Amino acid sequence: MKITICQLNPLVGDIEGNAKKITGVLAQTKAQKPDLIIFPELFLTGYPPRDLLEKPWFIERCSAAIKNLTETSWDHPETGLIFGSPTLTGKDSGKGLYNSAIFIHNGRQLTAQHKTLLPGYDVFDEVRYFDPADSVGLIDFKGERLGVTICEDAWNHPDLWPKRKPYDYDPVADLAKMGASLLINISASPFEAGKERTRFELIGRHAKKHGSPFIYVNQIGGNDELVFDGRSFGVDKKGHMAWSLPAFQDDVVTIDSTLPGKTAEPPVHDEIESIYSALKLGVKDYFRKCGFRQAVVGLSGGVDSAVVASLAAEALGPENVLGITMPSPFSSQGSVDDSRKLADKLGIALKEISITEIYQKYLEILEPHFEGRAPDIAEENVQARIRGNILMAFSNKFGHLVLTTGNKSELAVGYCTLYGDMSGGLAVISDIPKTMVYRLADHINRDREIIPRAIINKAPSAELRADQKDQDTLPPYEILDRILEGYLEDDLSIDQLVGQGLNRDTVEWVINAVRLNEYKRKQAAPGIKVTGKAFGGGRRMPIAAKY
Repeated sequence: MKITICQLNPLVGDIEGNAKKITGVLAQTKAQKPDLIIFPELFLTGYPPRDLLEKPWFIERCSAAIKNLTETSWDHPETGLIFGSPTLTGKDSGKGLYNSAIFIHNGRQLTAQHKTLLPGYDVFDEVRYFDPADSVGLIDFKGERLGVTICEDAWNHPDLWPKRKPYDYDPVADLAKMGASLLINISASPFEAGKERTRFELIGRHAKKHGSPFIYVNQIGGNDELVFDGRSFGVDKKGHMAWSLPAFQDDVVTIDSTLPGKTAEPPVHDEIESIYSALKLGVKDYFRKCGFRQAVVGLSGGVDSAVVASLAAEALGPENVLGITMPSPFSSQGSVDDSRKLADKLGIALKEISITEIYQKYLEILEPHFEGRAPDIAEENVQARIRGNILMAFSNKFGHLVLTTGNKSELAVGYCTLYGDMSGGLAVISDIPKTMVYRLADHINRDREIIPRAIINKAPSAELRADQKDQDTLPPYEILDRILEGYLEDDLSIDQLVGQGLNRDTVEWVINAVRLNEYKRKQAAPGIKVTGKAFGGGRRMPIAAKY
């Protein structure tokens, strides 16, 4: 069977635009006469559509688009079409919606296979919107018996998910028992460092276990905090990789379903290159899909703002990025000079606006109210808030979107200023631990020096008081990030972390700081998810709580 794989980037909510992508592929491939064209999960709505699914008019538009696509298929009698869309269950009970794979051929909607396993963990919230399928069934088409599943339906292998209980039901196994000759999974699987290997192992095990070739089709693109990496692929009945599509790129490719496997291993992907590509696509799509063209970034002379500015210049073009350095009485001349060098190497515009006079005025106004109290973090944070206000003023005046520059390590323990350096529209590296920020900086410099070595080599400092260093307040970042990974991603307890050789006082301080700063993160700009557990929609902890 000749099958066209459509690894494309839908826009959430743009039903008509996403449907045009489908008809565009039909027109593009008409001369080739593929037997089957496959699009990803919920492609018609984009993923995730969230509470748009609760709007009756939205579902009506989906139904109208499915009808139009069905009529269009009359002009392509040789070709079947599979794409994802919500559909009505027709039941009086439950949520009233299915997450469906629509199958259309020759002017008729032949069937709709609904999603059986609905994830409700991490960033997924499908149990909020959908009802599970009552059953699964095969699609007999052109001599093949197609077993179609949707994303989570294939993620039911306890060996690969030891921390999660397996589902009671395995749709893939049922379809195989029915005699599926070709297994297909349409997905909207977000990027996470290293996840592509897990996907390959998962799909490969299904194929080998059931003796059936397996095609996996994933979407690409950035939607809010999620980035989808594509990397669609197919395996033969022995679980060997037969073909694969590139990461983070639109691609439409026609393959032969009988193609034998080439290798037992997936393509090798460098972790930092993948994370860099995910962040770059996340920034690019957030701007494009939200209607922004230009960014403004506060350049402190530190590695965090340097990495964010570099990503923005790459994603948007240097002509669309403005850097602003805002020295205070505690800023070193080196930080200002390094910011100038960085802007020059990136080719972005740079403005220097001293905040010293504004800061002194604040102190004068506050002095009688603070009388008798020694200067402390309150005066330090005034500087960060002045800078945040200046950046937002440029945003309001010129329409630039402010990119915040805080990393995950800082955000975790509250080493950031609410309404100061946290002000902005997109937190680009808020899921990047500090130790990984340095790896990204080295990656950016892989071919030539873009981020000056002085920025990478200097000791991290907020420069909000004389001779300040991050390590005056925080544990060494290597220790901090190790604790945070264990606590946030691996769900380890204090005792378990201490059992790994970590100091108990340090562990307790870090975990307590994470708990105390939930209120800050609740007000943070959306960030781009790249790790197993990011702050935001995938981590919902109480604020007013004791635990």
